[in-house]
Amino acid sequence: MCSSNTLTLSLMESHITVPSHHEKAETEPTEFEKNQKRYQDLIATFPHTKGWRMKGPMIEYGGCWFIQLLLEGCLHAQEFFQARSFDLLICSSLKTGTTWLKALTFAIINRSRFENISNPLLKRNPHELVLYIENEFAFFPQVDALKDEGNTLFSTHIPHGLLPNSVAKSGCKMVYIWRDPKDTFISMWTFLQKQWLDYGPLITLEESFDMFCRGVSLYGPYLDHVLGYWKAYQENPDKILFLKYETVRADPLPYVKRLAQFMGYGFTAEEEKEGVVEKVVNLCSFETLKNLEVNEGDKIREDIPYVHYSNSAYFRKGMVGDWHNHLTPEMAARIDGLMHEKFKGSGLLEHDQ
Repeated sequence: MCSSNTLTLSLMESHITVPSHHEKAETEPTEFEKNQKRYQDLIATFPHTKGWRMKGPMIEYGGCWFIQLLLEGCLHAQEFFQARSFDLLICSSLKTGTTWLKALTFAIINRSRFENISNPLLKRNPHELVLYIENEFAFFPQVDALKDEGNTLFSTHIPHGLLPNSVAKSGCKMVYIWRDPKDTFISMWTFLQKQWLDYGPLITLEESFDMFCRGVSLYGPYLDHVLGYWKAYQENPDKILFLKYETVRADPLPYVKRLAQFMGYGFTAEEEKEGVVEKVVNLCSFETLKNLEVNEGDKIREDIPYVHYSNSAYFRKGMVGDWHNHLTPEMAARIDGLMHEKFKGSGLLEHDQ
């Protein structure tokens, strides 16, 4: 189970403001560069093992696994991200419905600001509109949305036990989404074929699957990631909404209404009568987003043009049960057995959300 590493205490002893990249001094390192060097020196002391790519190891921190770049971002978020009571944090592991959930939350909050035809979701990828606290905050200080104090939507893949202390102290709400681990693995493996190419070729599906089952995957172990947020939800159900991708995908309308209510943006009776819920669902559907010009072909994020993978990478199939096309019955049985053993007695397998 992931838990906060005591080594992070050394990072919390002094609060250093990270300047804009425009303020970089010519002769000595910026505060950002000094912080990055501290993280890199600390990370060098953590356990390393072979990763899913031929180059670049996986690094263990707090019982979880990262690559160098993402772990630097996680440490930065732990030190600097300041959650507020009115913020909403979209939480998930990789490839469990994050892009869809970002689109839904953004559309719900902003439905009175934009007509459907002018909604930013039609022109920008959802990841540009709801930012990761461990990525954009650490590495892209030029992103305009980070400077907007009115922005209340953020996201993270960080396991619950490693979230910044400010998240718990603020009492902000969180929405967590999880997915069948078989489909999660396949979606992750195919997605990583288009990402982080500097780390070399991806290892075989069979090798990656074995590592996934052993818990060695980005932000993993995956089952511990799910269980950590599930336990937090059980302890504080008023502050965490716990969703399952397959259940929401099968019948999105009631869950979108519940999501809006949880967020404090519930639909009025008049809105429901006018079909506003259906409009949000349709706007944010996989089919709608996948076929937008901004999410087709080789187009990349407009706010971070040096990201090396396309927006289309986030829209592969979005279907339930695609694992049947990739995993053998023996592989499926292995991962199902691990899931039932891990979740046994937790009440999670009986939860219909």
